[in-house]
Amino acid sequence: MCENCKKTPYYITTAIAYTSGKPHIGNCYEIVLADSIARYKRAQGYDVRFMTGTDEHGQKIELKAAEAGVTPKEFVDKVAGIIKENWDLLNTSYDKFIRTTDRDHEVQIQKIFRKLYEQGDIYKGYYEGLYCTPCESFFTESQLVDGKCPDCGRPVQPAKEEAYFFKMSKYADRLIAHINAHPEFIQPESRKNEMMNNFLLPGLQDLCVSRTSFKWGIPVDFDDKHVVYVWLDALSNYITGLGYDADGNSGELYKKYWPADLHLIGKDIIRFHTIYWPIFLMALGEPLPKQVFGHPWLLQGDGKMSKSKGNVIYADDLASIFGVDAVRYFVLHEMPFDNDGVITWELVTERVNSDLANTLGNLVNRTIAMSNKYFGGSVRNTGVSEEVDDDLHNTIAAAVKKVDSKMDDLRVADALTEIFNIFKRCNKYIDETMPWALAKDEAKKDRLAQVLYNLCEGITIGASLLESFMPETAARIMSQLNTEVRPLADCCTFGLYPDGNKVTEKPEILFARLDMEKVMEEVNEKFMKPAAEPEEPEPEEENVIDVEQKPEAEYDDFAKLQFRIGEIISCEAVKKSKKLLCSQVKIGSEVKQILSGIRSSYDPEELVGKKVLVLTNLKPRKLAGLESEGMLLLAEDAEGTLSLLTPERDMPAGAPVE
Repeated sequence: MCENCKKTPYYITTAIAYTSGKPHIGNCYEIVLADSIARYKRAQGYDVRFMTGTDEHGQKIELKAAEAGVTPKEFVDKVAGIIKENWDLLNTSYDKFIRTTDRDHEVQIQKIFRKLYEQGDIYKGYYEGLYCTPCESFFTESQLVDGKCPDCGRPVQPAKEEAYFFKMSKYADRLIAHINAHPEFIQPESRKNEMMNNFLLPGLQDLCVSRTSFKWGIPVDFDDKHVVYVWLDALSNYITGLGYDADGNSGELYKKYWPADLHLIGKDIIRFHTIYWPIFLMALGEPLPKQVFGHPWLLQGDGKMSKSKGNVIYADDLASIFGVDAVRYFVLHEMPFDNDGVITWELVTERVNSDLANTLGNLVNRTIAMSNKYFGGSVRNTGVSEEVDDDLHNTIAAAVKKVDSKMDDLRVADALTEIFNIFKRCNKYIDETMPWALAKDEAKKDRLAQVLYNLCEGITIGASLLESFMPETAARIMSQLNTEVRPLADCCTFGLYPDGNKVTEKPEILFARLDMEKVMEEVNEKFMKPAAEPEEPEPEEENVIDVEQKPEAEYDDFAKLQFRIGEIISCEAVKKSKKLLCSQVKIGSEVKQILSGIRSSYDPEELVGKKVLVLTNLKPRKLAGLESEGMLLLAEDAEGTLSLLTPERDMPAGAPVE
């Protein structure tokens, strides 16, 4: 990195975690990803500010607290503590952990709301329509099914709910121009195209920014019936956490670090960060963040990671089996740039054995053991080189540059691959030079010393690069080599390992090979939810359901319906409904938006990647204000549990169902 770039401020944030419960490993991926970027930037010489935290307001929190018999503040205090414990367990180097219940944040949100209201960007209005009390949702006549709520089937009543709205359309053209002028603003590219084509270009509707139907939120200070709604509250943490003041008296941290260099978020909330947040900032007269990166999801092996099903994988459980750095390595290495990654206990075990125990651990152990065996631990640079040495040097130098380039592009998994290419090349170098054979010839003693020096130097460079991703492992390697993590700027120079340096006498095993069967036995015993067994055997009942037979249909009626295989590529809960999930379903070369009342049986994240049966030529209709372009086929048991119908074998999206 150039001398002029040193001490340049760099501000990176994660999305703040919602305090509804303990985060699973998929939730934890983001903080580890952000930490690796923050550490790498520090190693490059940047003055890094790294912020994370918790989002603690909203109706869901209010309901969960009531269910637990505690106040909302007591509830979020406990969960925020759990989240922070997970972030600390994973050895993340954040500079500030903000909570949206922090008093200074709440004060600024009230100031921001008032400022936007007084300048005419926020106005009072109301939702009006037919209201379903159990679902807390408004509907129009056309959205009702047989005159009743389309979600739960209960009666609806005419009602209004007073609310404040933000004039989104006022700033839409300005935001479109900004995105077009700054192609790096939304990453990856696919996320930018989605935001432009699906939301901005069709036109923005005004956004509700207050609620009266619940009380757990920041009160609107000039209208105490209202609380500030989630997105204006939560998104503003990125500036309030730096000391932003809506009255114009912002602190030194804000002046130094804003605008943010990188907002790192999950792909499911990209719309809020690339449309709502920039528009709020425009209205406040503040600069926009330089880049928003919507990372993919980490899914369990079968695509499901659902707390309601009790089959989630937690970071602390993983760390208790594999260690913190192994967990960090897996989640960083296994996540592609713009596609979802997969995690299972078996996959982590395999990766620990192949990459960490074999490639890295074995390399370090062999090198130190041979240095002790042949030279009493002393590592000497004798200058006796051969052609194979040049290839080792060049391979390592090229890898260092590639790591730097990959990190500039936020391709963290690819950067890790390049680092491990260094270790793989060192292992190959051992096979090529055969130190054990050199040791048999006294005349080749200086050559043997040089080989071991080259290995120590290669490991030092690789471990210095690895420090941002696996800090504890890098420190353990350096301790055994009796040296320190090298500045990134020096990693391209081969030969800086001190001549005559002495390695540790007893090499430490970095990562032991794991027995898959024993690992899974421990996992099943400690972490898998056992199936409930009745105290006394009950007579088995035939598991069937009889329903009222509908009138006979002609074949021609059935032939009008078109059924195809679809793949759910994204899914989110519908804000105005307790029952509906909104899925984007890939069917052949097109994507259809389909709303389904299945929220009671499925979490949105567990549907992504699932192949389903779809009725594709159903006339579109609006549900909860959104258009549904088809129907997912489901079965329902006597208790009302829903199950999506899926193909028995893996079939391509778009395949006809005959």
